[in-house]
Amino acid sequence: MKVFRSLFLSSCIALVACGGEQVQTHAGNKTAKTTETKQEPPPVVVDLGPRPEPGPAKPFTPPVVETFQAKNGMKVWLAPRRGLPLVSMSLVVEGGSSIDPSDKPGLMHITTDMLDEGAGKRSAIEISGAVSDLGASLSIHTGVDASTLSVTVLKKNFSPAFSILADVVARPKFDAKEFKRVSELWRNDLKSRPDEPSRVARVVNAAVLYGPGTPYGHPSDGLLEAAEKIDLATIKKFYAENIRPDRAVLVVAGDITRSEVEAAIDADLGSWKAPKAAAKKDPKVTIPGPRKAADRPKIVLVDRPKAPQSVIAVVREGLMASEPDAIRIDLVNTPLGGSFTSRLNQNLREEKHWAYGARTAFLGTRGKGAFWALASVETPATGPALKETLRELQKMAQEGPTAEEVEKAKAQDRADMLKTFETISDTADRLASLAQLGLPPTYDAEATRVRQSQKVEEVAALAKAQVDPATATIIVVGPKEAIWSDLVALGLGEPALWDAEGKPVVATAAAKAEEAKPKDKPKGK
Repeated sequence: MKVFRSLFLSSCIALVACGGEQVQTHAGNKTAKTTETKQEPPPVVVDLGPRPEPGPAKPFTPPVVETFQAKNGMKVWLAPRRGLPLVSMSLVVEGGSSIDPSDKPGLMHITTDMLDEGAGKRSAIEISGAVSDLGASLSIHTGVDASTLSVTVLKKNFSPAFSILADVVARPKFDAKEFKRVSELWRNDLKSRPDEPSRVARVVNAAVLYGPGTPYGHPSDGLLEAAEKIDLATIKKFYAENIRPDRAVLVVAGDITRSEVEAAIDADLGSWKAPKAAAKKDPKVTIPGPRKAADRPKIVLVDRPKAPQSVIAVVREGLMASEPDAIRIDLVNTPLGGSFTSRLNQNLREEKHWAYGARTAFLGTRGKGAFWALASVETPATGPALKETLRELQKMAQEGPTAEEVEKAKAQDRADMLKTFETISDTADRLASLAQLGLPPTYDAEATRVRQSQKVEEVAALAKAQVDPATATIIVVGPKEAIWSDLVALGLGEPALWDAEGKPVVATAAAKAEEAKPKDKPKGK
């Protein structure tokens, strides 16, 4: 044993000598420590020559999309991709929350929410189970301009998955028992919305900009007062009038052929016909745009007593998605507030530490859209953060982005285009977005070419026209008691008080009398 132990110690010492490491070896209860000085080898210098310059970026070419019309009048966009045995499909039906009747905001939301609560020969639970058994996913979404049903599935399960999608859109049961449950969940969600300041800000932003009771002036998920009154008969009538094949675009991407898609449509949607009544007209013609700045309050406050944070927003009119300037607007938005390194995010988050993030966005819609600058900031920073936000907008409007920022935005545009069409479901999602906005499937190929050819002075002129805060309204969701004086100090007059449902607060006579009382009367001796 002593021989082996001796050999072991010798081996360790040899290893130390070779590796130059400092180690400890244990022999019984004793510890032997050996130390060697590491001999660093001389650095190896390799002459790689001059650093190569990157070549010019290649233009991105989106996938080619085949378009045709099904026998029932539905448009079809097909983007074949053979790399993986997957198929992703989205059925886009024109008409989102913007076609809600003015006294029933949220009607399209609850209508589409009921589609998969029993359809064809399946109950709600059977639909959910059948989708899971196929390894698929089914989602339904109601936006401002359109409603979308989406499914992604393995190629071998395309046919049964398409049958479920067809049942859901064309043969919903609208069961009374399911409606009671779904409607109650909807109302509970709306009741909890005032507790989420970012959701409240979206509600109030739309109402202030477009006006309460207008097509774009309410949130897609509706308002609580109307939700209490919408019944199942109203939903059935609304569905029959508006969910129809002559207003639908079926987007299919993946390992699929036109003949396979046509066979599925004929088998499962052949009997889905448009009603005789004419469809609603295009929103970009029928929907009024944002109100003039003179018709809107300059500053609006939604009170959230004792809130530790405020949501601040600077809101103004934007663009229609089909306008030529909408193609180029990302070159302004990316450096302003559309990326992590944008001016606004760097200012409020990285330099001032007032917010986790700040951003700007142009909301593309069929009708005239909106521009928002938005951030959640700690309550004491509400006033200063608003001043900084307005300063960044004014600076961008006056000077435009720098040449470096424009080149960075172009590089971001190329990267975003690649990511947009990276997967089969990404491709279907992007084409569905274009269909929702009434844009052609070839839109991205032309849009990215235009953006890449823009000059700095052209982008600066666009910034001047689209982000100047002079016509904006400021909206704040925060604690009135703590931030009122800061808001008044902005010099825009006293804030108008609105509630969380997007309505001006009308003060009662008693409240006015209470407000008029002197607050700090000196105490008598």
